[in-house]
Amino acid sequence: MDQTRRLFGTDGIRGTANAEPMTAEMALRLGQSAGLLFTRGSHRHSVVIGKDTRLSGYMIEPALTAGFVGAGMDVTLVGPLPTPAIAMLTRSLRADLGVMISASHNSFEDNGIKLFGPDGFKLSDETEIEIERLMRSDLSARLAAPAALGRAARLSDAPGRYIESTKMSFPRGLRLDGLRIVVDCAHGAAYRVAPTVLWELGATVIPLGVTPDGFNINQGCGSTLPDFLCAEVVREGAHLGLALDGDADRLLLSDEHGALIDGDQILALIARSWHRDGRLHGGGVVATVMSNLGLERFLHAEGLALHRTRVGDRYVAERMRALGCNVGGEQSGHMILSDFATTGDGLLAALQVLAVLVEQGRPASAVCNSFTALPQRLRSVRYVGPSPLAEAAVRAAIAAAEAMLAGKGRLLIRESGTEPLVRVMAEAEDEALMTQVVDEMLVVIEAAARQ
Repeated sequence: MDQTRRLFGTDGIRGTANAEPMTAEMALRLGQSAGLLFTRGSHRHSVVIGKDTRLSGYMIEPALTAGFVGAGMDVTLVGPLPTPAIAMLTRSLRADLGVMISASHNSFEDNGIKLFGPDGFKLSDETEIEIERLMRSDLSARLAAPAALGRAARLSDAPGRYIESTKMSFPRGLRLDGLRIVVDCAHGAAYRVAPTVLWELGATVIPLGVTPDGFNINQGCGSTLPDFLCAEVVREGAHLGLALDGDADRLLLSDEHGALIDGDQILALIARSWHRDGRLHGGGVVATVMSNLGLERFLHAEGLALHRTRVGDRYVAERMRALGCNVGGEQSGHMILSDFATTGDGLLAALQVLAVLVEQGRPASAVCNSFTALPQRLRSVRYVGPSPLAEAAVRAAIAAAEAMLAGKGRLLIRESGTEPLVRVMAEAEDEALMTQVVDEMLVVIEAAARQ
């Protein structure tokens, strides 16, 4: 059997809307294939479909719906909601599948499709390979007969269900009264629910990025451009700023001085807090190869382990389940807190940070900077055609760079799972050495990419 994924990357299928592979035809075929694969048993089968605020969602959503209905599945449409809300509703509604239509932090021209199993977790590589195999096969004899077609309906109270579920993660007896919080929703999926959750818990909310028009998602705002949030926190005299991305599964913070707080610092804060309360499971935290060495040293000083995995919150979640850990995440802001959710949830993670702020009564600048990060530099090279990492010159340069950093830092070079990019990251206590290594690698990779 072919074990190669052609459509699925590290976080579902993604691409330019209305161009291969992100077409209505592909979405129809995906709905048919995934629907047939997850039709197991004699019960009435169903799927939950959510989306972010991109214009192309109006194309992808009905195509997916038609595919699932044609496979005999009932479809529950919930409209714009965060990715973690879809995972939560899939379990809550006892659905067989959950689907999120989003390209996360990408600009509006792109869109994507993420799939969740009935347990609320993202599908495994093996399941995605099987779906792709079905998409390439003849399904005509397997689709539903006219009397067995599915139905589609909208769930009007879906936002309220997610709001209540998220609020339940905040400690009873605590409120956010007296806190001024800026929340940047990136004109994305959380533009209604995130400000509502914070307001209902007592905060004074300054909302940003809450006027989506189909085109402005992640435009000059959100977790991929946090300078906007940091400036607004200072201007508004806020106690904390929250930056979400287009589907609200990742979070970055700004302290009261406008200093950025990344995912590694958020992981450190939650891990130490839960560890001291006796709530941390598995004796450590799961993070990716991108997380800073400073986080690893901090956790070791707390008597905790850092378990690294490949980039992608799906792989973090898989390792957490294998090790029995309940805290994991990525430097980019994906935070998985499995006591409450099966996938990254930016708003839920923010509430855990806010709980510590309220309990300690100290400013974010004092609470959210748990360790000093080693200098780290990340750059990307875009390419067309085959990956330049296969070139002999690039492999030789990587070996030379690793020898330079031996015992002094580390080098990580990887292909993006969602775009034709090679990412080059180095970190070391010697910042000049780190910069030299990255710059020299960029020259070699760019030369290989032009060939």
